[in-house]
Amino acid sequence: MNYSVIDTGGSGFLKSDALLQGASRDGEVVVILGAEAGKAFGELRGTDKKSAVLIELGMECLGVHTGEFRGEEGSNVLGFARFRLGCAEPSKLIELVRQPCTVVVAVAAAKAVFEGAGLQVAVCGDFVGRIIDRLVRPYYNAALRRLDEGLATADDMDTTLKLGLGYPEGPISLMERTGLEHHYAVTQTLFEAYGDAAYAPARRARVAHERAIAARAAQAERNTPFPKPSGNGID
Repeated sequence: MNYSVIDTGGSGFLKSDALLQGASRDGEVVVILGAEAGKAFGELRGTDKKSAVLIELGMECLGVHTGEFRGEEGSNVLGFARFRLGCAEPSKLIELVRQPCTVVVAVAAAKAVFEGAGLQVAVCGDFVGRIIDRLVRPYYNAALRRLDEGLATADDMDTTLKLGLGYPEGPISLMERTGLEHHYAVTQTLFEAYGDAAYAPARRARVAHERAIAARAAQAERNTPFPKPSGNGID
């Protein structure tokens, strides 16, 4: 499947990734990457002539970029997100976001592009947040809250879940390694969207978020040059 890539910067893909390496100047499918993917999609012309147009999403709905109408939305345009837990390496998982009336041929074309680049595809509906975040963020929150309650030490909780459930890494270690601030950002978005208390950021994630804000403010203050004296001896 021939495809072209429009990279707006800030993507979950690296220049060395097979998806970028295999792109051509033109193709049946257009893959739009990066933080400004939605904006770039809005500026494209002739998208209806493509087999599929794929927009990289953050936490937002695809409908933010395509528009919606009476539950009949859907075309050859799909969204996608490559799962990455905080600062960890990007995974091989692509969550492909479809709408109620998305063209079946477009879904097949999108899967062919991603699978041809060695990625694995899971298809989901158009909701705020993706499959993994909707499923696992309450679990991470629960682990952080049990730590605050003194159920066990961080090491003992991690060990219990690794040995008891076969997890490769315990939740506390995983959150510390990949970034509690990132966990805060994801869970806060989900909590605001759904109002489910299970998504409300755990206290430790909120503290990490507030510390990061304070650290960035202090760094900005250190980088701000002092005002130059006026030379009149009064200042």
